[in-house]
Parts: sequence; structure tokens; C-alpha cells
Amino acid sequence: MVERMNAQTEWPGETLDLFGPRRNAFSERYHLTRRGKLKRLGQITRIANQFDVVHGLTPVKMRLMLEALGPTFVKVGQILSMRSEILPQSFCDELAKLRADADPMPYQTVVDTLSHEYGRPVEEIFSHIDPTPLGSASLAQVHRARLTTGEDVAVKVQRPGVRETMALDVAIMRSIARMVTKMVSTAQVVDLGGVVEELWDTFESETDFLVEARNLAEFKRFCEPYKYMDCPKPYMDLCTEHVVVMDYVDGISVSHPEQLIEAGYDLKEIGTKLVDNYATQVLDYGFFHADPHPGNIIVSGGQIVLIDLGMTGRLNSQTRGVLKDMIFAVAKQDSPALADGLLRFAGTEANPEDYPALLADLDVIVKEFGTVDLADLDIAAFLTSLTSMAQRHGIEVPSTVTTVGRALVTLEGLLDEFIPDVNMIQIISDHIATSRSAGTMVKDEVKSLGIEGAKALHGVLAAASESKVAMRMLTRGQLRMNVEVVGSEEPMRLLSDMVNRLTMALIVVGLFVGSSIVYYAGMKPIIFGIPIVGFMGYVVAFVLGVWIVLDIYWKGRKSKKR
Repeated sequence: MVERMNAQTEWPGETLDLFGPRRNAFSERYHLTRRGKLKRLGQITRIANQFDVVHGLTPVKMRLMLEALGPTFVKVGQILSMRSEILPQSFCDELAKLRADADPMPYQTVVDTLSHEYGRPVEEIFSHIDPTPLGSASLAQVHRARLTTGEDVAVKVQRPGVRETMALDVAIMRSIARMVTKMVSTAQVVDLGGVVEELWDTFESETDFLVEARNLAEFKRFCEPYKYMDCPKPYMDLCTEHVVVMDYVDGISVSHPEQLIEAGYDLKEIGTKLVDNYATQVLDYGFFHADPHPGNIIVSGGQIVLIDLGMTGRLNSQTRGVLKDMIFAVAKQDSPALADGLLRFAGTEANPEDYPALLADLDVIVKEFGTVDLADLDIAAFLTSLTSMAQRHGIEVPSTVTTVGRALVTLEGLLDEFIPDVNMIQIISDHIATSRSAGTMVKDEVKSLGIEGAKALHGVLAAASESKVAMRMLTRGQLRMNVEVVGSEEPMRLLSDMVNRLTMALIVVGLFVGSSIVYYAGMKPIIFGIPIVGFMGYVVAFVLGVWIVLDIYWKGRKSKKR
């Protein structure tokens, strides 16, 4: 009995009820039940019916419906607002409004959440908390506060139950994705299961505020060499999974250019430094703010301050190198280099037989975008065309590159609306050209050669190991080879048809000869003056003979048409 109890308590993974469905750690962690899923599914269905989705959605109706469905769908809408290759631009523009403030939480809920997180009265940590929130979004709410030690801080508090609600919605999405995948083969269009899992990864990281706190700390270290760039300092000892405490930044949002001008700032200088530093984040450092919309960029004390680092991206050195080459190719209107960059993303996974069509589509894109002036280049349209074309040819562009594309489109939209005199592509290309000093290029090449050399060495060692196994099997007489001659299918099919016809012809001849022998033998019984056995042989031989003639005739006509 004790052993059975221990087995139940020590195993944290999946369990199988004797009289019920399988339960897994995900459902147990977020207290998900079948009844809860059905109830939530009913809510979603009712809201969808209210907006009459069967008869179509306008951009405004879609935004209002996502807001009514709750935080999960608001976040989905925010992601879709940056995916113009999935939705028409009018929908993307409307869904971008989902960034607006949500209904604020009651102040008492904020205080109760803080007390629960810290396990002690709020007064022991904060001497004052402003009851009026600085901002209220679908995931969290931010209040200005003062620590008992005197620091002026911003406190970001997660809405209670928001992660559980998201987990419930994701569990429903998983079930729907599994059913749709069984009924319809969607692998060539979209991996529904993969999309849902990627969505949950995004939700999970954004609702774990310790991730954001660590991002703030890392980005703070990145900003140290740049006097004009900064981000709030997190108070790590006060940050939890549901609360982030950081320095309060009092400044002017870049969405208010008139106020910036009145305060004595040069808009073009702000835009130029912002883009140049963003190029440094993406192409040199490999750690970047993935959501640079106007609400996340503040100018304070002569510094550009980036806030809300819940969404960040990372790029390895190889991906950064390819991106540099592609952006530089656009700036220099070098079509072959642009094509080469995309093919480097494809690697060895793309089918060589598709390369002619791939190169033809690339030629269309580079002719459309590679010959325009940088000031007229539409980055959103360019990235959308490039990504869509890659997907058609089965080239899987790294998800981090897609994140960079969305961020650049967001940044370009910010500049177009508030700082229109700044040419983003020109600044990024100049940054790449400046960073390509002789010493830097040599250093990068040596590093790249080192990485490639290590890969090649491992490949050689692996090949030697496989050769050793093959030689051992060869000496023992156990080695077998499967050989496929490319292009041999048609000749082999024709040869098979010839052999089949020859076999049938021999059978026909044999039937005629055998039936004639029976005829002359005069065996009984007799029908139409012919022994019945011989008569049946003649009939079968005749039918088979006609079938062979017709088969030769029809296949001959088909070959002529081809």
C-alpha cells in the first residue's frame, strides 16, 4: 500500500484513469478540466455568433470580436497585425489598435496580487502606490510607486488568472488542430500543431515576468556603451513570475513629435540614432527589442529609452551574417547577392529540382524591389513577398528572421508616421558598410572559418566512423547496396509492358494450338462440330488476342499525344 502511494506521488508526468481520459502535466499545472474546456468553448462560440462570423468579418468587427474573446485572442490579434502575408493590410492596420489600453483592474486587486506574490503586506515594500494606472493592457497593468528605500519605480502587475485563461484557450486550440489535421492534410499549407505550440511558447514567455526582468537586465548592460540609449533598471529581488519592478521613466513618447520639438529635441537625430542602434542590436549584438512600437519608446533626459522587453529576439552569428548581406544587397541593388542570401537560408533542405523555379521567382522580386530608390523601398511589401515566395518553395526561413522582419516593419511604420525624414534602409546599410572595416571583416571571417572548420572536421570523423562500419560489414559479406537509377522509371515501365504482352501472346498461341489438337482428336462432347474443350480454348484465345490488339492501339495513341 505504501509503495503504491509513493508511486502515485513520485510520478509527475501523464496519468491514465481507468474510467476517464488521459490527464497530463499541462492540464494539472493549470487546473484544466473537460468541463472547463467545454464551458470556454461555449463562450467562444457565443461570441463568434454575436459577430456573425459565418457571414464574414470586417476589420473593425474582427478587432472587436478578439477584444471580447479575451487576452489570448487579443495577443493573437497583435501578432496577426504584423503578418500582412496572412491578412490583408486593412485588417493588419485595424488589429494594430489592439495595443490600446484595456479596462483597468480595480486597485484593490493590484494590492491583493502584490501581497500574495510577496507573502507580506505591501506597506513593507512600497511607501506609496498611485491608484491610477499608468497603463492597462490585456496581460498586465502598470502603476507608479515609491519603494520604502526611496526609489521611484514602475510596478507591472499581471492580471490574475490570465495565464490559466491562455492555457485553457491553447488546450482548446490544440484539440481543434488535432481534429483538423486528421480530417484535412494541412502539412503543405500550414502546420497547425506547430503554430499552436509556437503561440503557447510566446504566451508562456510573455506571462513569465522573470523573463522580462532578465531581458531588462541584459539590455541595460547592452546600453552601457551608448550614452543616448537606455532602458529601465529592474529590481531583481522584487521581481516575480507575475510582477516586475523597474525604474520609473518620465519622458515623452516618440508618438508625440510636437512635444519633442517643444522640448528642444531634433526628430531626425532621434530617428537616426534609434535606427542605427537597432541595427546594432539585430546585426552586431544578436539580442533585440522585438516590438518597437511608439508606446515602447520614450525620450527622457536626452536618452532614447526602450521599455517593455517582454518580446525580444535573438540571432546567431551565421543568421546575422546572412541578414547583413541581404540588406546590403538591397541597398546596393545587387540582385544576385540577394538571391544568394535567401538560398543560404535554404541550405541543403531545398529540393535542387525546384531551384530553376525558385530562381525565376527571385528574379521577379529583385526586379521589383532591387531597382527602386532606397527612399521608395517598401520594406513591408518586400519582406512579405520574400517570405511568401520562400514558403511556396518549401524554404523554411528561421522564425527569428521573421521576428526581425516584423520588428523592422513596425519600426518603419513608426518612422513614416512620426519621423518621416529618416530613411531606415539607408541608415542600416550605412551601418553595415561602416562596421565592415578590414579588421572586423578579418575577425568575422576567421571566426566563420573556425566554425565551418569544426563542422567539417566532425563531418570527416563521422564519415571515417561510417566507413569503418561499412568495411567490417563488407569483409563479413553483410554489406548490401540499394541503387536507384534516376530517370529509369519510364523505360522500366515500357519494358514491363513488352514482357506482359509477349507473355499473353504466348498464352494465346498455346490456346490455339492446344484447341486445334483437341479438335483433331475428336473428343466428346461436341458443340458446333468442335469438342467443347477446344471450343472454350478458341473463345478464350480470341478474347485475349483482341484485348492485346486494343491495348497496343490505345497505348500507341496516348504516346503520340504526349
